[in-house]
Amino acid sequence: MARFNKVEVITAMRDTGMVPVFFNSDIDVCKNVIKACYAGGVRVFEFTNRGDFAHELFGELVKWAAKACPELILGAGTVIDAPTAALYLQLGANFIVGPNFNPEIAPVCNRRLVPYSPGCGSVSEMSDAQAAGCDVTKVFPAGNVGGPSFVKNVLGPLRWSNIMVTGAVSPDEENLTGWIKAGVLCVGMGSKLFPKEVIAAGNWQAITDKCVEALGYIAKARK
Repeated sequence: MARFNKVEVITAMRDTGMVPVFFNSDIDVCKNVIKACYAGGVRVFEFTNRGDFAHELFGELVKWAAKACPELILGAGTVIDAPTAALYLQLGANFIVGPNFNPEIAPVCNRRLVPYSPGCGSVSEMSDAQAAGCDVTKVFPAGNVGGPSFVKNVLGPLRWSNIMVTGAVSPDEENLTGWIKAGVLCVGMGSKLFPKEVIAAGNWQAITDKCVEALGYIAKARK
């Protein structure tokens, strides 16, 4: 069962402005990455369903994070069907994210008042997702769909939208400022936040520093 309710999840997404996205088959690596992000000010973290037995790792991380990072809101990403969503909800996911919009997932999450953020690439998809109860819609792949200008234009007719963007997001000031000024609720960031060489070297402090830097750019862009 989710530890945080829907309002708390969406509020944390908005307040911090960034959701790291990560998967590794080594649970110790996952713990170190999560702790590094948490130390850097991250409060919402997406563990992606991208490897064998990913759900088993997630279940252990949920129990561990409740003690090691008590304010962290941990969710599951790359969820493309309802059975997988139900599995992660049972393991304690506080939110569900997908690369696509699957209307069968929405009622599974809605019954437990857990946010479902589906990937959308058009105004029609976003509107359909909102009608299904998706409070936060994810524009993906954001760089290919049209970048910050797409977000800005969508918020004309759908001005009530809470938009997360993933893909083509990097932790540098120019990139983050562009997204924030366009009006996103938050950004999702993976490989650019966790370079392979940094993970391989176990340089967890570098991840903490990068999170502090990125969150600082987001806060500055919002002023």
